[in-house]
Amino acid sequence: MDLAEEALRLARVLVGLLPDQAEVLGLLALLLLHDARREARFGGDELVLLEDQDRSLWSRSQIAEGRAVLETAVARHGRGPYVLQAMIASGQLDEPPDWARIAALYAELVLLTDSPVVELNRAVAVAQAHGAEAGLEIVERIDLDGYLYLHSTRAELLRRLGRIGDACAAYRRALDLAHLASERRFLERRLVELETQLGGPPRVS
Repeated sequence: MDLAEEALRLARVLVGLLPDQAEVLGLLALLLLHDARREARFGGDELVLLEDQDRSLWSRSQIAEGRAVLETAVARHGRGPYVLQAMIASGQLDEPPDWARIAALYAELVLLTDSPVVELNRAVAVAQAHGAEAGLEIVERIDLDGYLYLHSTRAELLRRLGRIGDACAAYRRALDLAHLASERRFLERRLVELETQLGGPPRVS
């Protein structure tokens, strides 16, 4: 049994013990909704972003179960961190996602957690809803210099804004922090694409 399956098993046990606890239900819903996309997250050994995933590989039965569990959590007046995260995960599976609503849910989660990582996720949702400039404005205020995803997110937003040189620098900083081979390959491909646009030879090693 892998870690995801074990986490789901334990969450089901918790729900059996505490069936009226909204946050316990929210945790199970969150795990189900995230795990539903497991087969689509990689193409071979390559990382695939949410927007590029093959939706036919998503587990529709897990999505349906996760959303049903989430509905029960909300009916029990759940609005804690796990319930909010499950609501966000469910919204991201919509076609198309309602990014303005997702950004609002992240804002609510920021108030509960005071987490700069959650604030970074809010910035991504804001960028999707209101444009890269709005998202970048949030990212530039976040103090997470040693966090890979701050720099990869900043790089992507800079790329969308046409600030290719700045985007390359941000991707290089992200590469400095990346350790997983799949993440490094993804970042290296993006960097090579951008450096080619600048007209210089790729500098990824």
